[in-house]
Amino acid sequence: MERCGNAPPDDVPVVLAREGQHGPVIHAANRVARIEGIIPGSRVVDMRAICPELQVEYADEAGDHAALDRLVLWARRWCPWTARDGDDGLILDTTGADHLWGGEAAMLVEMEAQLSLLGLTARLAVAPTWGAAWALARFGPVRTVCGPDEVYFKLDPLPVAGLRLDDPTLLLLRRLGLKTIGAVMDVPRLSLTRRFVKAGLQANPLMRLDQVMGKLAEPVSSVETKPVIRAQARLAEPIFDPTPHLPDLCEDLCAQLKHAGLGCRRLHLTVYKTDGDISHVDVATSAPTRDPAHLHSLFRDKVARINPGFGFDLITLAAGAVEEVQDKQTRLDGGADDDLHLTRLIDRLSAKFGPRAVTRPVLRQSHVPERAEAQIAALADCPDQAAVLTKERPLRLLDHPEEIRVLYAVPEGPPAQFVWRRQTHRVARYAGPERIAPEWWKDRPGTRLRDYFKVEDQTGRRLWLYREGLHEDGRGGDPRWFVHGMFA
Repeated sequence: MERCGNAPPDDVPVVLAREGQHGPVIHAANRVARIEGIIPGSRVVDMRAICPELQVEYADEAGDHAALDRLVLWARRWCPWTARDGDDGLILDTTGADHLWGGEAAMLVEMEAQLSLLGLTARLAVAPTWGAAWALARFGPVRTVCGPDEVYFKLDPLPVAGLRLDDPTLLLLRRLGLKTIGAVMDVPRLSLTRRFVKAGLQANPLMRLDQVMGKLAEPVSSVETKPVIRAQARLAEPIFDPTPHLPDLCEDLCAQLKHAGLGCRRLHLTVYKTDGDISHVDVATSAPTRDPAHLHSLFRDKVARINPGFGFDLITLAAGAVEEVQDKQTRLDGGADDDLHLTRLIDRLSAKFGPRAVTRPVLRQSHVPERAEAQIAALADCPDQAAVLTKERPLRLLDHPEEIRVLYAVPEGPPAQFVWRRQTHRVARYAGPERIAPEWWKDRPGTRLRDYFKVEDQTGRRLWLYREGLHEDGRGGDPRWFVHGMFA
């Protein structure tokens, strides 16, 4: 929104909303909205009563999770053990790494500066345990550094919400007068055990206190990164054509992929020139593969585009979009099928004519037939939530429905005879109608409904007709008839 010039001013309260049980609820709020009293988790209609000028945008929770997962890997510049902490946090195990940045305080300043370059505002804290760092980062002073002997004193004035408990437990503790972590610590352990003996971790203050104080282990389970699979050729002297080295690079790369049980969908060829310049050539496949001959063939018409300059002395070939691949036996004797597979044909055509030249159809969520299908690049990934085809549809759907001239129509039924493409067709049998109403959230006001019929003419040809509109429906004149598709 900032790049497009549509971002609201900094003094306007803005919130992100998500769907709740009783309507949209607040997912996140900017600083001005929080000052106005907007509380995350509250209903949007209630918060509008408090702040009438509140601007609401819907949150992209899946996009936020994906961005946070990428940020987990990006944060490994400071330490090797990082993990996602809830929906809005990161946890880093910086044991033995803080001295590389000049100490814990300097490390926090460096983290805050690097995150600000990404456009992110962060609250940071260092503590001996995960729970203590979580509480200090959200409720403690700015860039708090807590030593092993300072946990009790640093957490004592913080609100009880810093114990990572669920809302019913927090409400119960506040009703009991336990509003700070220090107040909960002062309660005898026997009393807490009797009250919360059957409660889970999210509703057990005693277990959360043990995690905060280090009495109950809470290790950081770091996310495993996918292995970097790369083959390279170091040359004794500069050359001008990398083609002779590509077969060996593909063989080496595919051997690494096979050893790891993986396949790749993208290849990145990089040549390093002697003058310091770098050139890249990327190719993609429609399915994971580790066939060296096939991967080598994708570079056939692309290597010639590289400007060698004064020559290059280093060539690297890296695998991208790595996925697990299982070996499949295609013949009874264990040999390979040498026929050209569809995926390989798609890869070659896309590499030669461009990724947009080869497309494939995908289903969309729509009742209108022409909107229920779309074309995407053959190399693109399939959408995670694809539509399900619940009713029979024609094998071929016309790009634009063709209007027909009706000679005689059965009331509430299909035409008995009609002229299409200068030929007269007589309906032998039919099935229907299937009524499809306009999509009011997309169509213009006054759009007429459709009644679809499956008809078979005197020659056995099966067509898909529809009548647009009804008599005296107030949305136009007489109904119009169209041919929209053909069945097998």
